[in-house]
Amino acid sequence: MHSIDVESLWKAVSRSLRSDVGATTVETWIAPMCIDRLDGEVLYIKAPSMFLRDWVQNNYADKILRCCTRENASIKEIEIFVQDPFSVPQITSVEMVPDYVTHMHQDSGRTDEQSSFSIPLDPKLTFDSFVVGKPNELAYAAALRVAESDKVAFNPLFLYGSVGLGKTHLMNAIAWSIKSRSPERNIAYLSAEKFMYQFVKAVRYKDTMAFKDQFRSVDVLMIDDIQFICGKDSTQEEFFHTFNALVDNKRQVVVSADKSPSDLDGMEERLKSRLGWGLVADIHPTTYELRLGILQSKVALSPIEIPDKVLEFVAHKITSNVRELEGALNRITASALLVGREVTVDSAREVLSDLLRVSEKKITVEDIQKKVAAHYSIKLSDMSSSRRVRQITLPRQVAMYLAKKLTTLSLPEIGKNFGGRDHTTVLHAVKRIEEAIRSNDSISEDVRLLTHVMEK
Repeated sequence: MHSIDVESLWKAVSRSLRSDVGATTVETWIAPMCIDRLDGEVLYIKAPSMFLRDWVQNNYADKILRCCTRENASIKEIEIFVQDPFSVPQITSVEMVPDYVTHMHQDSGRTDEQSSFSIPLDPKLTFDSFVVGKPNELAYAAALRVAESDKVAFNPLFLYGSVGLGKTHLMNAIAWSIKSRSPERNIAYLSAEKFMYQFVKAVRYKDTMAFKDQFRSVDVLMIDDIQFICGKDSTQEEFFHTFNALVDNKRQVVVSADKSPSDLDGMEERLKSRLGWGLVADIHPTTYELRLGILQSKVALSPIEIPDKVLEFVAHKITSNVRELEGALNRITASALLVGREVTVDSAREVLSDLLRVSEKKITVEDIQKKVAAHYSIKLSDMSSSRRVRQITLPRQVAMYLAKKLTTLSLPEIGKNFGGRDHTTVLHAVKRIEEAIRSNDSISEDVRLLTHVMEK
């Protein structure tokens, strides 16, 4: 098939899909792809990212195949793939120059409102679907302010936290909100990995000026997982200049990472400084209350009824991150729909047995004592000593509380691990810390962080 036929076929398929699934869907999910080649009865379609490929494969592959077959009866199968960004592209009429050049407006040099190199937004990840709790309330409030402000609120907004806690959800929510309020604003949302790949491609094509012009013409630049460019000096250099140009022109920058700017090893000091210029908002590990709230919000859309006791069981047992939490709920739902079995705590425990084995790792009193001693900068031997100064008694009581909460040991067994103390001493410590958690924010935060560290 000649290159002109490939291009004509894809245009015809796109037109057909517009009447089938709507123009917005085509622009968001189909337009970023292109036909690579027709090999026999198989049409190979190239996607710019694994996320987009998987989404299209799961949601629109059948419709695309039907449209392709209507246009060319010889097509019996489609194959959607992601090309290695470092490999040499096949030269066709669709891919003769880099994608950041082909999508530029000829008259103004500005890109479309959703830049061609952007990651497609997930329609489920909006502010309405984000469950707010104490661990994420600052990040949520900051993201909402950026999304709803006509002027630059914080520049940059830097969101950080461990995997699966909601950074990507908030990034998508910001983009959706801005697109809804100000559709004329040009948003570029992509991973740091893709930013680097686009830069490498620009260097290879000896067209870095087009790269610079496109990235620096956006109204909102959103970069996910900025830690990916740590140690990559050339990419950092380009991002540094892009960042400065946008900030100088009062364009909004939003960045996410797994660590705070100051903790990004391999990141240039000047870039660390720039990233910390605006508002740095961290997303803490989830609490039981937040996990239960997330499950309750998800189950409201579930096709089956899931008892509260099951949700409470899952919220207690799956503590690592929100993705695993949602995955656990999906398993329970799928099992009930496919097998028709009643949803109970016992059936949930069976369905989630492998996840529970991982999350219920053996925690010892010695492990707890070591972590607590390190957190409060005291000696491990102080856990068993008879010293009663506050600098030691508070950490010791916190350790006893965590031993009661995180192990199956009895109070007398716990006391033996703390210099042979009796069960009444342990019980007093547990009650004192429970009371402190309710009345003292500092101690509450210490216990929350230590619990998360022990459960990781």
